[in-house]
Amino acid sequence: MIGRVATNNQAQILLAQLMQNESNLNTSQQQVSSGKVASTYAGMGDKTAVLEAARSAAAQSDALQSSTQLAVNQADLQDSQTTSLANLADQLRQAVTKAMADDDSSTLMTQAQSIFDQAKQILNSKDANGNYLYGGEKDTSPPVNVNSLSDLAALPGVSDAFSNGTVKKSINVGGGQTVQVGMLASDLGTKLFQSLADIANFNAGSTGPFGTTLSSTQSDFLTTQVKASQAANQDLNNQAAANGFTYNHLNDVIDQQKATSTLYKGFVSNLEDVDMGTAITQLNQNQVALQAAVQVTAQLSKVSLLNYLPAA
Repeated sequence: MIGRVATNNQAQILLAQLMQNESNLNTSQQQVSSGKVASTYAGMGDKTAVLEAARSAAAQSDALQSSTQLAVNQADLQDSQTTSLANLADQLRQAVTKAMADDDSSTLMTQAQSIFDQAKQILNSKDANGNYLYGGEKDTSPPVNVNSLSDLAALPGVSDAFSNGTVKKSINVGGGQTVQVGMLASDLGTKLFQSLADIANFNAGSTGPFGTTLSSTQSDFLTTQVKASQAANQDLNNQAAANGFTYNHLNDVIDQQKATSTLYKGFVSNLEDVDMGTAITQLNQNQVALQAAVQVTAQLSKVSLLNYLPAA
């Protein structure tokens, strides 16, 4: 029997080449379908450690951005509420000034009670998690513990009206830096509450109550309360301004965090994402190469010495 020209060694070489071409084609198909260089760490080779480090950094930036956004939301709410408190202090000033101008303070206590109720509601506000916004570390109970202006006036001191903690909440913004975001009810409300309590105590004392006409003693007292309410208004405006600075700073931090996240995600993309145009070209080339290898192997298997013998 006449043997084939191809040797076993040649067959093995062609088979190995055929398998390599098939592997290359599979890799190209996976890259085109997934858009990724590889789906396993083995496929990424020595880029794996760098890739995972970049992924981790991007995830950390995203997490910091989420928590910072919550802080921005809190600062935004605080801005609205401290401004409202400042307006309440100014309302008290206007009410006292009008009583003096009209020589009629008959509605002053009603107005003072309304201002107290509104201020108490603001200072006992809760955040999105149900915690008291101005409670500091004691954020599970109302920071203002009195229910009425008369309750406030009955206390030994205005400071007893506040049950908040002393630690203002801060947020980690990355890079070992923290930003103080929280505000305390006692810091915001003390001066306003002091003026309200003084007015209530004066009204309940021997020189009260306030009525349709003002005595000289009452007029002198109310003059001091114009200044006191002005001081409360100014203090609250200053705190609102400081909170506004924090708000702007946190927004700048978010911009930095977004830029950092984008940078790391771009780095990850450069490592693991394929250039689709290049990948498709490589896929076509690998398909052609595999087809050619299959054809060569098939042709070689048909060759024998008979092909080279002269015709009879």
